Amino acid sequence: MYLYSIDQKKLKNLAEKSFKLEKDIQNVFESNLETLTNWKFIKSEFTIKANRIDTLAYDSENNSFVIIEYKKDRHFSVVDQGVSYLNLMLEYKADFIVEYNESQNETIKRADIDWSQSKVVFVSPAFTDFQKQASNFKDLPIELWEIKQYENDIILINPIKKSKAAPNIKEVKSEQNSVISKVTKQVTVYTEELYLSGKNDSVVELYESYKQAILNLSSELEVHTKKWYIAFKAKTNVIDIEVQANSLKMWINLKKGNLDDPKNIMRDVSDLKGHNGNGDYEITVKDTENLEYIMSLVKQAL
Repeated sequence: MYLYSIDQKKLKNLAEKSFKLEKDIQNVFESNLETLTNWKFIKSEFTIKANRIDTLAYDSENNSFVIIEYKKDRHFSVVDQGVSYLNLMLEYKADFIVEYNESQNETIKRADIDWSQSKVVFVSPAFTDFQKQASNFKDLPIELWEIKQYENDIILINPIKKSKAAPNIKEVKSEQNSVISKVTKQVTVYTEELYLSGKNDSVVELYESYKQAILNLSSELEVHTKKWYIAFKAKTNVIDIEVQANSLKMWINLKKGNLDDPKNIMRDVSDLKGHNGNGDYEITVKDTENLEYIMSLVKQAL
């Protein structure tokens, strides 16, 4: 990727600046964690059983903990360390809960946390092809995020996507297979394929129609599969879709009073506790009759 600044129609190449220390990467990430990820910052240098975790965060959307590790050295195993940390979390859940309660000055219980959505994120200026390939398993809750800084105080964050043809880690035999099996039995990485499995063809076809219309609204939109719904995100969630037996339930991520809906087809769920998606506006559809009009509403959340 090449970055340029423009001055009077002339492009100037922005030179990349290396991070001097891993701590510099950590400082950038922790100082801007909510902006970058929407996760809560819990603890820096969280130590448990002689292991030091660089950053402990909490994903409120998934009700799960996220471990973040920063690396300048490209010669490390993302799988071994990532699986080790996940195993540590699942063995010592109480320590993570105590740290959350103390740092947030509120109380959550073990049952409030969806441990199946736990994950590890590695942040580095660059990853080797081997590291990318080693973590390229659809059911492995380990993510790689590249971070680069350029002159003129430009920071680039690039989460590396797993390939659509990524295999299952459970199919691979290794010396660590027992630990990996233990972790993957408790942690689930949801994919579109997994979420839609078992749904009837007609509702999947309906979902695909809305999915394509949503993605056509902006090149910035990406599909993120959650446990209970599929989220379409730009900076944050724009619209979430729960695929039901014969219909789609959708939530537009806007607060009450911020949606212009002349046809009044959206349901106000601002007072409804515990619904799956984000936002105060909900609709259930069984066909594409109002697709174009609904897309005009979704645009307002972009």
